[in-house]
Parts: sequence; structure tokens; C-alpha cells
Amino acid sequence: MSNVHRHKVVILGSGPAGLTAALYAARANLEPIVIEGDQPGGQLTITTDVENYPGFPDGVMGPEMMEVFRRQAEKFGARCIYGKASEVELAAPPFRVRVGKDTYEADALIISTGATAKTLGIESERRLMGYGVSACATCDGFFFKDKNVVVVGGGDTAMEEALFLTKFAASVRVVHRRGELRASKIMEDRARRNEKIDFVWNTVVDEIVGDTASGGVTAVRLRDVASNEVREMPIDGVFLAIGHRPNTELFADALELDANGYIVTRGKTSQTNIPGVFACGDVQDSSYRQAVTAAGSGCMAAIDAERWLESQHA
Repeated sequence: MSNVHRHKVVILGSGPAGLTAALYAARANLEPIVIEGDQPGGQLTITTDVENYPGFPDGVMGPEMMEVFRRQAEKFGARCIYGKASEVELAAPPFRVRVGKDTYEADALIISTGATAKTLGIESERRLMGYGVSACATCDGFFFKDKNVVVVGGGDTAMEEALFLTKFAASVRVVHRRGELRASKIMEDRARRNEKIDFVWNTVVDEIVGDTASGGVTAVRLRDVASNEVREMPIDGVFLAIGHRPNTELFADALELDANGYIVTRGKTSQTNIPGVFACGDVQDSSYRQAVTAAGSGCMAAIDAERWLESQHA
């Protein structure tokens, strides 16, 4: 038998977007509940140093920053509940969210479930994430000043990451499993013209070498897909640029998604195609994917939800 809990606002996800939405909703006396998901704090919890978030001139550890976000939201009355939503019913308010044996009913629902960087699926990649392995050049490129790095991928995202990294790194090698890029012609031309960028074709990363105790990544083990020949390349950092996957599986049948699975929001708002359901952060943002833009959109979602709830009782 399910235990049913009714709330004005339920927020799915506890990254910068979700916790900022919780802060604003709590300050509006909406007593929000945050369902944290299976990665409380979101992607920032696997980021070591955050130096590009305003207000932290000396930088801050990702997990520490998210703990500060959480404390601030809870100070004003938000409640965080550990658990992952397994089912949602969005036909009409109250919206229903199933978490384990509990069901949370919401007059307004804010979705901030984020996105997950696509990975290579190897153990060393998980172990060294944040220690020389990154899925965000904009976030971490600065730490690789005068270093030699690898970008894995062959699409526009990989070219953008490689070009951005040339502002800091001594050299950037793009490792691609095919013999030609998937990137648009203009992005390919820009990358090829940059003297810091070299291409390693028909090659995959079999292993990332290094350990967290002694400085992180030291090399990558590369395998030629045609000959199966394996070689080791000394390197200081590995950037994964094989795309992101928005965490929208739960909403595929209920909400309007774009071709890549991101939630579509209306105009300059956080409103989805279902009145009373709002989306913010990386789950609806395929362009910027930064902590500060996620937090800003979380603010928007909370204000949109507050105004929508007021309109229902006008």
C-alpha cells in the first residue's frame, strides 16, 4: 500500500537548478519537497574544483557547493528526500510522483533531473572523473594550462571542446573512432586550421591510465579499430565529448521532448506543454549546461510555478 503525501510544489532533482528552485519556492512559502534522485547534488558532485561560479573567488569543491545550496534551501523550509522517482502521472493536477512505497502529489511539479554525459563505459573513466577526466571543457579547461589533452569524439561538441581547450592547453588531440568527422563542415574547418589540434583517426580509448592519489591521468591506451594495435600515449587530461543524454525517460510519454530528448519549454519561460509542470536546468538546456545557467533557470521555474499556482486560485 502506497503512502500518499500532498504538497504544493514537488521538485525532481537536486542539482543547482533543483535546489535554486527549492530556495525560491521555499521563500514564497510553498514548502517544496525535493526528491533528490540517485545522484544528490547532480553532476557537480563529481566535479572537484569549481572556479567559474560567481561568489567563490577562491573556487569551491563541487560537492561542497551543492551542500551550501542545500543548506540554504532548507533554511527557508525546503525538505530534501533521498530517493528516485520511478513513475509519474502528469495528466492533470495533482500530479503524482512515485518514490519507493511513497506517492507524492503536487499542485505544481518542477522537473530538474539534469542530463548525463555519455561515457566510454570503462572503469578507469569512472575512477578518474574529476581527476583529469572531464565531460565539460568550459568547466575544467582552465586547469589544463600548458598541458597536453585528448578530446574523445567527432561531432560538433567535440570540435567546440577542442577549440575551447586550445585557449589553455599546449596541445589537443582529437581521438575519433571513424576516419572522418561527424561535425559540420564549418566546425571541422575551424578545428583543422588550429595548429594546436591534431587528429587520431580510426581509434578508440581502451583505458585511461593514472590514479587519484598521485595527480590523476598520466596516459591513455589507444586501440586502432582496423588493426587492433594498442599503444599508450602520455597525456595530462581526457575530455569526453560524445554527447549528453537528458534524464527524461520518465516523461517520454507525457511531455513534449525535442529530437534529442530534452524537455521543450515555452518561449522565455520554464513552462512545459502541461500547465503546472515546469522544467529547468540541463534537462531542458542542451546549449549551455553550466551550473550558473542551471541555477538561473531554477529561479525561473520557481517563480513560474508560484505565479501559476496563484492564477489557479484567482
